[in-house]
Amino acid sequence: MRSAVCGIGLRRRIGAAARQRAHGIGPYLFQELPRLAEGLTGPIQSGNGLAAAIKSENNTMCPARALTLVNSWETVRFELLNTPVCDLGLQIEESPLEPYIRRLRAELAVKKVPFKPVFYLTDGWGCPDGVPVIGIPFYLADKRLARIEEEQTGEIEQGQALMMLLRHESGHAINYAYRLYKEPEWVEVFGPFSRPYRDSFRPNPFSKQFVRHIVHHQYGRSYAQKHPDEDFAETFAVWLTPRSGWRRRYRNWPAIRKLEYVDQLMRRIRDTSPIRTSGPLCTPVEDMTMRLAEHYGQRAERYREAAQGYVDDKLHEVFPPVRGRKLEMAGDLIHHQQEDLLTRVVRWSGLPDEEVRTLLEKLEDRADALSLRYRKQEESAKLMDVIALATSLALDFAYTGRLIG
Repeated sequence: MRSAVCGIGLRRRIGAAARQRAHGIGPYLFQELPRLAEGLTGPIQSGNGLAAAIKSENNTMCPARALTLVNSWETVRFELLNTPVCDLGLQIEESPLEPYIRRLRAELAVKKVPFKPVFYLTDGWGCPDGVPVIGIPFYLADKRLARIEEEQTGEIEQGQALMMLLRHESGHAINYAYRLYKEPEWVEVFGPFSRPYRDSFRPNPFSKQFVRHIVHHQYGRSYAQKHPDEDFAETFAVWLTPRSGWRRRYRNWPAIRKLEYVDQLMRRIRDTSPIRTSGPLCTPVEDMTMRLAEHYGQRAERYREAAQGYVDDKLHEVFPPVRGRKLEMAGDLIHHQQEDLLTRVVRWSGLPDEEVRTLLEKLEDRADALSLRYRKQEESAKLMDVIALATSLALDFAYTGRLIG
């Protein structure tokens, strides 16, 4: 099986002209690999074999080109689209979302709102029904995913719009945490919470019975008219927004009564504990097993041809799924042996050190991202496979300027 992997890697199409120029490269490389896999030790000689064949072609590619290739947007996009959402390693901590959440918490503290909502990543905005936990679209936790979202849908939440949505959802969370919707006065001001929730409705864009806050692509700033729950969330968001001037802005609107009620209500619950703080989540990112492309109703393969620095499939061939208690990380293997791998691949490919290092770092990064593993007793064989793969990629790059056939 290892020989099959090596054969696939080294005998990939690099073009008829390239094959003619590299006289005897394949047999020479396969004769040398077993010796080099034994501990990756021993002096390296240069000036013959593959190195001579490649250098004779006067390769002039610069290191920046290799870096641009493996990190091109087309390559990164395909890697992401071809990955299950649950395997993207997403989290709110240290993500682009963190400053916005920190700002929201500061705004709640200024208003002395005692409840601190919990956040989680999911497939869209919203709190699960009756659960005081705020769901945020997963793509906002990674700038690359946000770019894909914008490419696929034509829009992306950012800046002021993102804060408006967070304030809106925090209104839902506080409503559920204290079960405010059960209070008679809440029902009198906003209407019965049990009213059927409509996916579509016909708002009155001129009504002054409701505040105007988030901009909905279909309903403009009339989203508060959708349901009493949304009315409360929108009213709370306007009340919470720093320097919104709600008293002045809405002083002649019937909606002022709702804002004053929210102001009084938040003062009243300052010293009370929430009734509910958690509950079942709706489609957490950890349960989103579909590939990112499927999330958008796309097929990842349509983006493959442009991804000229894609190496995941070849890494899966070298490090197929394996089970066992004592497994080693493939990324660690490539990292710890990088200098020795570099020397061997440079010798056989004739590429400059910087270009080969870029390719090896790409293999390491993707091995880590894919969580590839191998059995410790197979380490020598895996090193041989990595050398074969890296040299194959270097040949592709030297003669075609890309990493896929």
